[in-house]
Amino acid sequence: MSTSTITEVFPPLRVDSEQDVQWAQQCDVLVVGWGAAGASTAIEAHDQGLDVLVTDRFEGGGASAKSGGVVYAGGGTEQQRKAGFTDSPKAMFEYLKHETQGVVSDATLRRFCDQSAANLRWLEAMGTPYTHSMPPGGKTSYPQDGYYLYYSGNELVPAYRGAGEPPPRGHRTVGKGHGGVVLYGHLQAACRKRGIRSLTQSAVRCLVMDSSGRVLGAEVWSLPAGKVARQHARLARRAEKLQNLAPGYCNRLRQKLSALEKQHASPQLIRARKGVVLSTGGFIFNKELVKEHAPKYRRNFKIGATGCDGSGLRLGQSVGAATQRLDTVSAWRFINPPQKWPKGIAVNAKGERFSNEEVYGATLGHAICEEQNGKAWLILDKPLRRQAIRQCLLGRYWWFQSVPALVMMLLGAKKGRTPAELARKTGMDPASLDLALNAYNRAISEGLPDPQGKSDDSRQPLRQGPFYALDISVSSPVLPLGALTLGGLKVDETSGNVLGEQGVPIPGLYAAGRAAVGIPSNLYVSGLSLADCIFSGRRAGAALASEARQQSVHTTGEALTTA
Repeated sequence: MSTSTITEVFPPLRVDSEQDVQWAQQCDVLVVGWGAAGASTAIEAHDQGLDVLVTDRFEGGGASAKSGGVVYAGGGTEQQRKAGFTDSPKAMFEYLKHETQGVVSDATLRRFCDQSAANLRWLEAMGTPYTHSMPPGGKTSYPQDGYYLYYSGNELVPAYRGAGEPPPRGHRTVGKGHGGVVLYGHLQAACRKRGIRSLTQSAVRCLVMDSSGRVLGAEVWSLPAGKVARQHARLARRAEKLQNLAPGYCNRLRQKLSALEKQHASPQLIRARKGVVLSTGGFIFNKELVKEHAPKYRRNFKIGATGCDGSGLRLGQSVGAATQRLDTVSAWRFINPPQKWPKGIAVNAKGERFSNEEVYGATLGHAICEEQNGKAWLILDKPLRRQAIRQCLLGRYWWFQSVPALVMMLLGAKKGRTPAELARKTGMDPASLDLALNAYNRAISEGLPDPQGKSDDSRQPLRQGPFYALDISVSSPVLPLGALTLGGLKVDETSGNVLGEQGVPIPGLYAAGRAAVGIPSNLYVSGLSLADCIFSGRRAGAALASEARQQSVHTTGEALTTA
């Protein structure tokens, strides 16, 4: 994808004051990007008395609508209780502190955990359904239809679980297929029910800033209604629908989208009296930004939507915003299901075992990309391969879980009668692979802890040939290793106000979701990004409303004093 497919962002329009501008429209809050974070911001700000206008380059939804609709929630949700699990904000905090590694302050992480159950209830109040049915067999990357509560992180891994029985915190939105479109559909409907104004097929290309450094509003480029808008919408929907199957073709569709925008869009200036909120997602679809900040992930399959091109990030930078963790990318290498696969061993290009195979997919993917130069193999023996094939055929998995796994095992695996023969066929060091297998098997037979910390339930001896090596590298043609960006604009963690390079807030500019640094910006756990979109979006909306009330009190006080 060439850079011409991304949203154009220009330097800010600098004026002395708002009176110097011919505004086409006015609002209290302008929300840029209508995904889960943008919708949450808009609803919260509206419900606290502000006039909100939300814009989106496409029709709304973005990566949120394409997601699995999993919200990471805990602290004692109704669904956890009905499933028979006890959880607390304290237990949730202790687990997430291990995952987040200080990416946000302890105070912010505690607020996230304390508000978690209430934020899920808020989603339910918007019409989004959740329930407590759990999938059989324990760990899975994504549960089948009919199951909506599951372990979506590393809670079952011994090194992460802590004392007591760990509760599941992955709350999948109820609905047939992927729940993201269901979750987002309810949020968008809630916006419309409230009469929140929207400008779709409208991209913000620059911010307006006054002489004091306050963001006053934005220049929005909108397509005209009619044939062009319908063509744009049709191409955009096709690009999202076919991305997983034909990414090259979808890149060409995006070039057509960009050409339509450049030829037909026209600008208007919109005044945001209280503030502009950037909620446009990450930048995984911006080739140049990925090359600059996270070059290890240029080969990864892109997880997200066309709008994840870093436009919010670039808009913030255009007015001096600070950024953080732009090199942090979540890489997803799920090897469960089939549930038997984690009983194999993951080895690097040399044949050395490097990870606990039962960890969450983003944890394994991070190790492959960051520590193993993108190259890894999953080793199975004859019995384990046979068991995994049976699971794929009879386990009622999703097609995107079972079909690639079957293709890998039946058509794409390297095979050797002995570990030494397998090593020669894959370019591994025979001695290293033999050492890895022997250490793994010996620990099982002698009742010793696994060298990589894997639980007993996820271990099985690998002794009976032939042996198989499945390519779980970044370059795997059958099982793409997906990635999404986690870094973004640095914000005040109590309000979402975007911070400048010196740590001073930029007046009138806020950010939420993956356009900003947040709870999942260290290492991803399924559902943590959507949960943070709700948390950070509502935070920004509430902060803007609070600031508006304070300004009103101040203005009233001044008027009374003058009188």
